[in-house]
Amino acid sequence: MSNHHETQTHPLGNGEASRERTIIRTSVIGIVANVFLAAFKAAVGLLSHSIAIVLDAVNNLSDAGSSLITIVGTKLAGREPDKKHPFGYGRIEYLSAMIISVIVLYAGITSFVESVKKIIHPETPDYNAVSLIIVAVAVAVKILLGRYVKSVGEKVHSDSLVNSGEDATLDSVISASTLAAAVLFLLFHVSLEAWLGAVISLVIIKSGIGMLRDTISQILGERNDTELARSIRQTVTSFPDVQGAYDLVLNNYGPDTWNGSIHIEVPDTYSADRLDQLIRDITMKVLREHRVILTAIGVYSVNTKDEEVIRTKERVREIVLAHEHVRQMHGFYLIKEQKAMRFDLVVSFDAEDRRAAFGKAVQDVRNAFPDYTLQAAMDTDFAEE
Repeated sequence: MSNHHETQTHPLGNGEASRERTIIRTSVIGIVANVFLAAFKAAVGLLSHSIAIVLDAVNNLSDAGSSLITIVGTKLAGREPDKKHPFGYGRIEYLSAMIISVIVLYAGITSFVESVKKIIHPETPDYNAVSLIIVAVAVAVKILLGRYVKSVGEKVHSDSLVNSGEDATLDSVISASTLAAAVLFLLFHVSLEAWLGAVISLVIIKSGIGMLRDTISQILGERNDTELARSIRQTVTSFPDVQGAYDLVLNNYGPDTWNGSIHIEVPDTYSADRLDQLIRDITMKVLREHRVILTAIGVYSVNTKDEEVIRTKERVREIVLAHEHVRQMHGFYLIKEQKAMRFDLVVSFDAEDRRAAFGKAVQDVRNAFPDYTLQAAMDTDFAEE
């Protein structure tokens, strides 16, 4: 038995609108700050013939572009669901995060090429006090901007903002290194401009690859959030007659946008009307407390009347859990008249061969109860740690 609900009829609209405004406001701040920094750094870099400072300015422009992409992605992700995309457009935010990662990667590669050219054909920089003060101020601004953007991104669960914040923090380190190179040149007349530019470029490339890898992982579909899955199961089993909650599957349709399904164990004495009310109550409580829409709740019936069946269940549980990689048994039901037994086994991903581990556990049960027909299914814990 399952209970289906429309995925759009839930009281989350105000929170989503507030989240969108927060992301856009933070991105606009990032654009303004980066454009000003890029302009000042470009002027300083060109006047002082510093390739490192010029590359730093280009990096600031790429950051402004990243913030613009974040705004566009957030606006598109906030579109209402329609026939073509009934679960909404939330995953567009992951695509915008991927584009930002590619921009960072491209900026790093381009910078590295230019740095190598300068190593082959070096130019002597010409620094002055004003240029160094501007770079020093840029370092301070970038540190503050990076911390602010990342903290907001973590608060509203925006990967695009988190990526932009991390990139800004990295930029502050880069700007600080260009400042250090300038001071070194003024004190000892040793120019490390081109070499520093190459190192900076490699750091940017590494950062871009890391961001891209993380975003692709999310698009492919990662395991359920462990804490979220645990808290949902606790909420479901908080109902007195729910003896167990299993097979939780969460589908992510964008940050803070989750649909899911779960199986519950209830006594076999439950009537259809009581079961229907229980399912409705569970659905609303999970939505209210976790912002997750349970589109389906399956039901396992637990035998409560026959002591022999209860003892058999415990014996089967002992047999299967004796196997190292069997984490859980649920959905057990036995029909004595038909000599039929059914159950599900959760097999860990740690098993070298999950199907083989499952088969051995089922065979041990078959050996212990040769007169019974077994109906066993292999399950997965999608939040396995």
